[in-house]
Amino acid sequence: MSDISKVLIVGGGIGGLCAAIALCRQGVSVDLVEIKSEWTVYGVGIIQQSNVVREMARLGVLDRYLDAAYAFEDVGIYDLQGNALARIPGQRLAGPEYPANVGISRLALHQVLSGTAIDLGAQVRLGLSVERLEQDADGVDVTFTDGSAGRYDLVVGADGVYSKIRGMLFGDTYTPRFTGQAVWRYNFPRHPSIDHLASYVGSEGNAGLVPLADDLMYMFSTSHEPGNPWHEPKDFAELMRDRIQHIGGLVGELREQITDSSQVVYKPMEVVFVDEPWFKGRVLLIGDAAHATTPHLGQGAGMAIEDALVLSLELAGEGSLQERLNRFMARRFERCKYISENSILAGDREMAQDRSFDRVGLTKAMLARTAEPI
Repeated sequence: MSDISKVLIVGGGIGGLCAAIALCRQGVSVDLVEIKSEWTVYGVGIIQQSNVVREMARLGVLDRYLDAAYAFEDVGIYDLQGNALARIPGQRLAGPEYPANVGISRLALHQVLSGTAIDLGAQVRLGLSVERLEQDADGVDVTFTDGSAGRYDLVVGADGVYSKIRGMLFGDTYTPRFTGQAVWRYNFPRHPSIDHLASYVGSEGNAGLVPLADDLMYMFSTSHEPGNPWHEPKDFAELMRDRIQHIGGLVGELREQITDSSQVVYKPMEVVFVDEPWFKGRVLLIGDAAHATTPHLGQGAGMAIEDALVLSLELAGEGSLQERLNRFMARRFERCKYISENSILAGDREMAQDRSFDRVGLTKAMLARTAEPI
């Protein structure tokens, strides 16, 4: 990778940080810019399924946060009254010494990833983005929003669903689309029965409970929100309770404990998929900048993490930069498209209240597909 010695990563989320870690481990000099002046993280928790656990172990970060996470093996699928429909055993893809799945708070994950990237030498600047890109055959000249400049062998746009770098490459060809749904999340003390990912599905609603630590779990639920309405944040708790009113079992028992609107995380679902190579010359998109999808299969962040690892591996290979990036695309495009299309399909079937939709079958198929090597 001697011709790729200096890389700029735009965006300090999960994908950008994992790319920084992977590239730093290969001896690449990495600059990372993040538009937020306060490097905060959004959301409550994240599910890392078996394929993601495998790649985080390969990145060399999994051991650093297992103590702050909740390891679990299985996925349970239940009807809306809490009756078991299926129990899908996990696969220990990272090796027998690691769990099949991990639940972790987004804050804990961010602290590990950002700390590791900085420890490995990544130069991080906050409150900053890219103003202008000018590339030639040998590099990319970057002007930043504070007037500073730099020259890089490669620029990686990991700046999310509203990616500025995507706009620089493709104009307004690819813009985020509201799917018609939103997701609600709320933390609870972990119930003893939630030692696995528990998903409650039915035509009148859906929800899930995810363990994050010995004493912590979170609930998620998706809802149909026609027209993408604005909800007053002070009403979030009441609205979340309303969205899960038809769900019984443990979710129903927890419903009345959703009382603090400031702790409800509400997010409308927006998707985008760049349906052509994600790079032009020496500028590449990864993660949500290239393929933002819905959370129905729990693989959005996982695909960004896989992007980061595959990019580092292909950049270390033979051939011209375009040949290496073409190999990256060959390994990533169809896999990410599968996750994107099927996540959106699950949401569409929810909104249609399709009783015939085989959610269990789709989950099993997704787990088998993502277990395949990348």
